[in-house]
Amino acid sequence: MPTYLSHWSTNVQSVPTNYVFPKDKRPEGDITAPLCKDIPVIDLSQLDGLDHAEIIKQIMKANKDFGMFQVINHGVSEELVDETMNLFKEFFNMPAEDKAMYYPEDGTKGFRLYTGSLSSIEDGVKTWKDSVKHTCQSSEDNIESSPKKPARYQDVVGAYSAEVRKLSLKILDMICEGLGVELGYFEDELSQLQQLVVHQYPACPDPSLVSGHTDPHLLTLLQQDIDGLQIFKDGQWLGVEPIPHAFVIMICDQLEIISNGKLKSVQHRVVTNTSAARTSLVTFISPSLESVIEPEKALVRASEPTQFKPCRFKEYLDIQMANHPY
Repeated sequence: MPTYLSHWSTNVQSVPTNYVFPKDKRPEGDITAPLCKDIPVIDLSQLDGLDHAEIIKQIMKANKDFGMFQVINHGVSEELVDETMNLFKEFFNMPAEDKAMYYPEDGTKGFRLYTGSLSSIEDGVKTWKDSVKHTCQSSEDNIESSPKKPARYQDVVGAYSAEVRKLSLKILDMICEGLGVELGYFEDELSQLQQLVVHQYPACPDPSLVSGHTDPHLLTLLQQDIDGLQIFKDGQWLGVEPIPHAFVIMICDQLEIISNGKLKSVQHRVVTNTSAARTSLVTFISPSLESVIEPEKALVRASEPTQFKPCRFKEYLDIQMANHPY
């Protein structure tokens, strides 16, 4: 029966060899990065007022300059955000035997738990994190596979996922306005899939073993309890300030394709902490697996020819996961 690694609950002094990334996959230079104070923090409470057009302009500029922004007063209550974060911290801290039933088997259930002792990349290097992966679409399988402990799990995660869904569609409609395409363009097939992934990164004596990546989805909405998220911009890594109850909104690969390159998928990484565990709540919004993703025709013209070939999302995802299976 797989269990959590015992060294994660102790004051480990060095990283075990099976967690050490090859040199060619380690970050170049210092992993420390200054917090970027220029990443826009957008107050969505002003969206229904006279500042609507200005907020759309801010979002599009943030997408162009950074591939991301943060939102506050977004409609997801602070109480629900806190309860969801605390719920998963409680889950990760449960005894190993209470979590063992959620380890991957055939991958068909809506809820799975992946630990550093099980997750690996192609050369066998283990990942320094535990992850909960939860499909948010309502189904009997998802409900049945949800943890029974903590007892409030289903209610809290269900409420959180529903509110984040509303926020994601609001964000996508604002992007529609900014791009000049019809409202609701991203509804249905293009945003059909929603997955909640919660990562817990235990304190690590050597946080230098990380690598950058973009997300293959449409949109990422992230909440972090302590710093660690970094983005790559203008040849350097910059830290993303953790703002209590804010959502970090990141542009992903499919949105870059649909926008014909007007929006840029942001390269990012997470640096672990030497003294404290870090928890992040990540919601991925994705097209249906059978959707064919290509630039929206209204965004292609003679002066701006298409930059991407059509590709079925499942095929794109398979290629991306083959290169970054962790």
